[in-house]
Amino acid sequence: MSPLSAMVWQRLTGLMPGELNQGELSWLATPHRHLSLLARRRATLIVNRVRLFAFLFAVLTPMWSVVDFIVFPFPLWRELALMRFAACAAFASLLVYYRSNGDLFNAYRAMALLFAIPTVFYVASHTLLTYYELTGMSAAIGAGYAFLPFVLLAGLSIFPLTLVESLVVASPILICQAVSGYLRWAAMDWPSFAGAFWLLVLITGVAALAGLCQLAFMIALVRQAIRDPLTGAFSRSSGTEIIDLHFTLARRANAPFAVAFLDLDHFKRINDQFGHEAGDRALITMTESVSRQLRHGDVLARWGGEEFLLIMPGTTIEQAETAIERVRKAGFGERPEGGRVTASIGIAESRADRASDWKDLVELADQRMYRAKQEGRDRVVSREPAEAAAISA
Repeated sequence: MSPLSAMVWQRLTGLMPGELNQGELSWLATPHRHLSLLARRRATLIVNRVRLFAFLFAVLTPMWSVVDFIVFPFPLWRELALMRFAACAAFASLLVYYRSNGDLFNAYRAMALLFAIPTVFYVASHTLLTYYELTGMSAAIGAGYAFLPFVLLAGLSIFPLTLVESLVVASPILICQAVSGYLRWAAMDWPSFAGAFWLLVLITGVAALAGLCQLAFMIALVRQAIRDPLTGAFSRSSGTEIIDLHFTLARRANAPFAVAFLDLDHFKRINDQFGHEAGDRALITMTESVSRQLRHGDVLARWGGEEFLLIMPGTTIEQAETAIERVRKAGFGERPEGGRVTASIGIAESRADRASDWKDLVELADQRMYRAKQEGRDRVVSREPAEAAAISA
């Protein structure tokens, strides 16, 4: 790390103590490197916030018709009331019928619909109001319609968005505001327009910062929830969610999907002879060593005690054997009494082993891991005995 980036990182961690580690800082800028579990939880939260926003607008939008009725002439009130009840129906539909499926693009679509409804209402109402010469209180209330873009941009602050996402959502509103000013070039009060546009930009910046703070806090919470506190590997509950997701995706695409069950050999001796602290150090060292050898997309989960599950999406049985051999060659650390830590490993692959679900796949890898122990430990079993004999022959 360069001195400049180190200084920037130090300043940022001082502003957000204990929330993010250095590898997660880029997650605030773009969602492309987010973990699948974080993406699913964030997608669900975004859709829930969209529905909350839709509920608020569905209630408040028609209520304002009472104010319009008092200050506007009847023809104008009637047109605005029809627009308001159409917007109310759209918000209510979004609230009632839209549900999260854990997909981020589904969440993006929900946000697009949420912001499209008031934007269309704003354009239609603004166009309608230009045909009326309003004075006094009517002019003041009519001018209030111009503040809808400010409300929309301020609403960004309730969503845990990355910087890129915030800019993508806010840009159409800012561009439309700039275009509307350009179209009214001749009659434009430029000082007033420039001040209003600058205020929109400031609100966008504050809302984006609020979204980033929410996202940073969410990343920290998700990390704590999905990681094993001792080793830093994924916990069993999060590993279960990950393997369920990837098994489903692999089945839909008819793609390979492999898992490997790793169990440290004679681990109980370390705890009995040298204490649990030595055992903990061995588990941490083993996790760090394996993690350094993981390919992009591979996931290591602590399944329980000294048992770990390596999840390998898009991996055939042959590729899994090669990957596991690379992991074994790198080693799992040193034993307290001397010598290297070894592991018994079982591999299973969804297509080759015709697994009906992920539980069967994990169970098969577990059985092969026990076969590896019975056959002398410090080895890999990835095929049934008859299949292995046929290959060797």
